Amino acid sequence: MATLAVVADGDAYVELSREQWRDLRKNTPLTLTEAELEELRGVHDPIDLSEVTDIYLPLTRLLNLHFTGSRQRGAAVGAFLGEQDAPPPYVLGIAGSVAVGKSTTARLLHALLARWPEHPRVDLITTDSFLYPNKVLEERGIMHRKGFPESYDRRALVSFVADVKAGRHAVEAPVYSHLEYDIVPGAAHTVDRPDILIVEGLNVLQPAPPDALAVYDYFDFSIYVDARIEDIRTWYVERFHKLRRTAFSDPKSYFRHIAALSYEEATTFAENVWRDINERNLVENIAPTRRRAGLILHKGPDHSVTRVRLRRT
Repeated sequence: MATLAVVADGDAYVELSREQWRDLRKNTPLTLTEAELEELRGVHDPIDLSEVTDIYLPLTRLLNLHFTGSRQRGAAVGAFLGEQDAPPPYVLGIAGSVAVGKSTTARLLHALLARWPEHPRVDLITTDSFLYPNKVLEERGIMHRKGFPESYDRRALVSFVADVKAGRHAVEAPVYSHLEYDIVPGAAHTVDRPDILIVEGLNVLQPAPPDALAVYDYFDFSIYVDARIEDIRTWYVERFHKLRRTAFSDPKSYFRHIAALSYEEATTFAENVWRDINERNLVENIAPTRRRAGLILHKGPDHSVTRVRLRRT
């Protein structure tokens, strides 16, 4: 293997090319079929099995090693304290911009990690479940800032992850409907002592306010999915058009009125939303948390990962 490059933040990260990272797969088997990948693929995300083989299999090998080490440390502490309880769940955070592909990353890792014999019980939660209901956002005058840190019930999210990490049974999270663009009243997703919990969202690497804990404080490992802003903007507009032709045409869709727009009108609308909301949130709140991640996946213009940065410490 070629010499690894030391990158920003002193010796905090080493940078690996796609080829260097691919070589770290070793003998990790591919357990995903093309049909299964199609079900996991996000809207306008062209990921294929070669991307799974080159990028996600080495990543699952790393996470499995990290998980095993975490379990061993937990067992050592338990033995010291004379406790017989099973080690607490391993919590993995995944962050990144809107339209960068972090949801596909989360779903892929959920499927791949659950096929390792060491941790068959893997659960996934997105921070969309902890957005305030639209009614609350409207009352507070921040509906236009949905996705910004203040639009989330941070205390509820931190409390949820803390309860899961503490090993409590049947911890419930709200359910968010992307179709209706709101929290579903009375619905809940129950997480019951998984081996691994994946927490995916825009702001999961955000620091906590003074004298408080952040959801990040409960993570055993974290991933940031990165790309150039210009590329993410292109992906966002392309995804918007695909949704306009599909989900937005559903009568139940919050954005059903957009389905009737012309291509040019829809493009202008998407570009304005990107500029005024999503890019601003990315620059002000999301991208500054990138250096907190244990691993950074950097994508090129075609959505494929071109290089990986792995934190040494």
